[in-house]
Amino acid sequence: MASSLTKDSVTPATPGSEKTFFGHPRGLATLFMTEMWERFSYYGMRALLPLYLVAPGGLGLSAGTATAIYSVYLSLVYLLAMPGGWFGDRVWGPRRTVAVAGAVIMLGHLTLALPSSGTFFAGLGLVAIGSGLLKANISTMVGQLYDGPDDPRRDGGFTVFYMGINLGAFVAPLVIGTIGESVNWHLGFALAAVGMGLGVVQFLLGSRHLDPHSSVVPKPLTAEERTSTLRKAAFWAAVAVVFYAAVGFSGHYTLNWILVPLTLLGVIIPVLVLTRIKRDRSLDRAEQSRMSAYIWFFVAAAVFWMIYDQGGSTLSIFADSSAENSVAGWEFPVSWYQSVNPVVIMALAPVFATLWTVLARRGREPSTIVKFTFGLALVGASFFLFLAPLSIAGGGHKAAAMWLVAIYFTQTCGELLLSPVGLSVTTKMAPAKYASQMMGVWFLAVTAGDATTSLLSLAGVNLDRTGIVAAEATLAVVAAAAIWMYRKRVKALMGDIR
Repeated sequence: MASSLTKDSVTPATPGSEKTFFGHPRGLATLFMTEMWERFSYYGMRALLPLYLVAPGGLGLSAGTATAIYSVYLSLVYLLAMPGGWFGDRVWGPRRTVAVAGAVIMLGHLTLALPSSGTFFAGLGLVAIGSGLLKANISTMVGQLYDGPDDPRRDGGFTVFYMGINLGAFVAPLVIGTIGESVNWHLGFALAAVGMGLGVVQFLLGSRHLDPHSSVVPKPLTAEERTSTLRKAAFWAAVAVVFYAAVGFSGHYTLNWILVPLTLLGVIIPVLVLTRIKRDRSLDRAEQSRMSAYIWFFVAAAVFWMIYDQGGSTLSIFADSSAENSVAGWEFPVSWYQSVNPVVIMALAPVFATLWTVLARRGREPSTIVKFTFGLALVGASFFLFLAPLSIAGGGHKAAAMWLVAIYFTQTCGELLLSPVGLSVTTKMAPAKYASQMMGVWFLAVTAGDATTSLLSLAGVNLDRTGIVAAEATLAVVAAAAIWMYRKRVKALMGDIR
């Protein structure tokens, strides 16, 4: 049903008399806090996850299996962002979708808190589903608070919102990580549920400050589409239940029966989505050309995230077993390393933003291609840096904590070069027909990168070996060099997009 709401219909009678949140609409405070608590729960659980998977008091899995599970989980979160956006657009509307997502995430963390391996994996699945639903819709509601893309407060609003993400991500490992590692793993997961619960409560209490459009389903399913969708979903659910029941009753079931299909989906679906868009004959020549250029950025981003996201798995497991996790004699939990990234982002993001502004005024701001090149080179450099602590550990010694801090710092600098630029270029190069879907396509680069990591782990590749780490670092640097060498060709394909 089409909405009859307009911006004029919700404008206060006395402009400027309404309360604000740092000069922004009050609804931003609601979304800021929701995202902060969601990130608190998500990053806290994520910091514990690989450590719990390998711990003797946890699931006691091998490092390779733990890395595969962690990587599949991350790939699912970003893969499910596309159907999450679809639910917001076609079924529930952004506001209801975020409320449901928060409840699903909280239930997932509570399930993780139960002392059972069976319920543990069910909990991971619930958190992934809820995160996918929330990720695609909460940013939409931030945008709805402003009077169109030209509202001068809009960029500042997203900056404030972004700080909420990193504030939650910074505090989470310090609180949830400490409780999980030092007191009880499952208590840590339960604390993540409490964080998400607080987020849901304040979202429901503060939702009256959100734009009324957030309750509207932009393009609701017709009766025929709803019936068809339910029928297809029921069919594939029945197929999965029958298949896994047969495998289980035959006595052949192992964890790989879940991990391998999910990993393959994480690699295949991004390829299929890009191929479908690229081969769409309704796109004009300029759009086709921009999509050809975009594939370069997509592949580069997949390589970047493949290495970057091992900061939570390969690096974390290495730190647990082979690093001296102390500074000046003061020991700290391994999960605390996961707070390095958000604190560096909060410190350096304003510096990078100011730098680009100053250089732009002088006509010297690096192009998108140059930023991507340096971002890839930095993530490659971080794994070349990883070779030092690996060598120290190989000699029978514990590597100093500052080696790992330096790796995370280098990766974060690379993220600040590549990630914001990738988001921006995605919106600029999106064909008009796929404008609302392209952000989900960008997230698929993360899916592809993490699924590749999982695939390597399931194939028996030890990702913490010197040769493999060096090969990954070299891959990133070679990819950066390839983009640099072909930069003129990519620029030509981009047309007037810079």
